[in-house]
Amino acid sequence: MSRCELCPRHCAVERKKGQRGYCGAGLLPKVALVSLHEWEEPIISGKNGAGTVFFSHCNLRCEFCQNYEISSNGKGIEVSVERLSNIFLEQQERGASCLELVTPTPYLYPIVEALQRAKKRGLTLTVVYNTNAYVTPEAIELCRGLVDVFLPDLKYSAEQAAISYSHAPHYFAAATAAIEKMFELTGKPEVKRGLLKKGVLVRHLVLPWLYKDSMKILKYLFEHFGNDIYLTIMNQYTPAYNAFKIPKLNRRLTTFEYQKVVDYALNLGFSNCFVQEKSAASENYIPHFDGAGVL
Repeated sequence: MSRCELCPRHCAVERKKGQRGYCGAGLLPKVALVSLHEWEEPIISGKNGAGTVFFSHCNLRCEFCQNYEISSNGKGIEVSVERLSNIFLEQQERGASCLELVTPTPYLYPIVEALQRAKKRGLTLTVVYNTNAYVTPEAIELCRGLVDVFLPDLKYSAEQAAISYSHAPHYFAAATAAIEKMFELTGKPEVKRGLLKKGVLVRHLVLPWLYKDSMKILKYLFEHFGNDIYLTIMNQYTPAYNAFKIPKLNRRLTTFEYQKVVDYALNLGFSNCFVQEKSAASENYIPHFDGAGVL
């Protein structure tokens, strides 16, 4: 942590000296919620729910972020590496289907150490790395042998949309390089007893007015990976945070927009693909970040 270079922003801050980069994360991991999450993809949640650990702070500034309380505002509780290791083991004791680390990149170094400690003490859960994909391939390499499943978003192909809506320059180039590294680490998906044990599952949230951009993203994914990855085409966009002030974001998707993207995926040849009903676009699915399970 002498020079933080975990994401494409390359802030190079020294967190050991109390410096904070664009994401706002400090030296110790900050956790907002520890829970069993039933609403992930079936091969992630299983019957008992994914053992989610929601980390505070984020290196994106998505204008429509549903989790802005923790991503932008930094709500959460700082914990030691030892406590984080115990949290991982407690999720296993609760019977979680996997250990899902949500927005882990800002704290990757302490997470790696906590995972190493937990595995020495008997952690056997599948470890899932849920990320916005705005991360360097070098950072993903740190996950080798520790992370089993990567769950990246691939948000934009268009540079202007990435800058306007998430303040993330060169997003597509950075995210695709990271996803290709993830695939290098895991290879083809392995599913056992209905649960993804190894592999990459890419999520794409369709945004209002951007269904053609979505098609470009799907084209890239199929040309590079075919059905050697899983794909989720998300229909859950609902205006949140600053989206109400942005005319092109201040509405939900139309059936036409979403169906055009789904049909395109089918025509490309995707078979390992999850889709969502329109009812997924609801604030009811946003977690309550009350610090449960952290201390």
